[in-house]
Amino acid sequence: MKTRLIPALLATALLAALPSLTMAQAAPAAAGAQQGQAGSAVLDASTRILTTLQARRTEFRGNPTALRGFINGELNKTFDRDYAARLVLGVHGRGASDADVKLFADAMADNLMQRYGSALLEIQGKPTFRLKSESPLPGNRGVRVSTELIRAGSEATPVDYLMRNVNGQWKIFDVMIEGISYVQTFKTQFDAPLRQKTIQQVATELRNGTMQAGQAPRGK
Repeated sequence: MKTRLIPALLATALLAALPSLTMAQAAPAAAGAQQGQAGSAVLDASTRILTTLQARRTEFRGNPTALRGFINGELNKTFDRDYAARLVLGVHGRGASDADVKLFADAMADNLMQRYGSALLEIQGKPTFRLKSESPLPGNRGVRVSTELIRAGSEATPVDYLMRNVNGQWKIFDVMIEGISYVQTFKTQFDAPLRQKTIQQVATELRNGTMQAGQAPRGK
């Protein structure tokens, strides 16, 4: 289940948050769960995105450019892609310019979208998210919004969103599915390439498809 969910749920934004949001409608919070502003942002975004995808499914199927434009717009609203990219780069991003980090973040997003974007239009059934809790992250880094993905015939899947307040708006910078972190997954993947190449070179390979995000590098 983990191997199927990670590409499907983390495909865009780095598409991280968006596919998981689009796969579910907002469900009532579980008893005892406290829905704060960050949790509300997650559920509001899921409802807005899913409603739009359903209403414009035919248009998006015939116009991939319109689909990409819609998703990119939603990513700007819900996902802190540059901050997430710095976390993915880790030590390789120390001293890197904001322009290089943005180049890497955008290249990852485009690479994932080319491979998984159309899958967002093939969602079947009506899975839902159930909000479980919202708790502060250590070091005043933001909050963790814990949810469960509920699908008919399947066990509930834990999905946690790590969020921080950016100029008064809660944005997602990591998603954890069954305990597997989007940031850590890609940090591990790109460690070896970034030891051998510059951020610009890795971004170029992501752009032209020589390297694929979410795919283990081939051995020599």
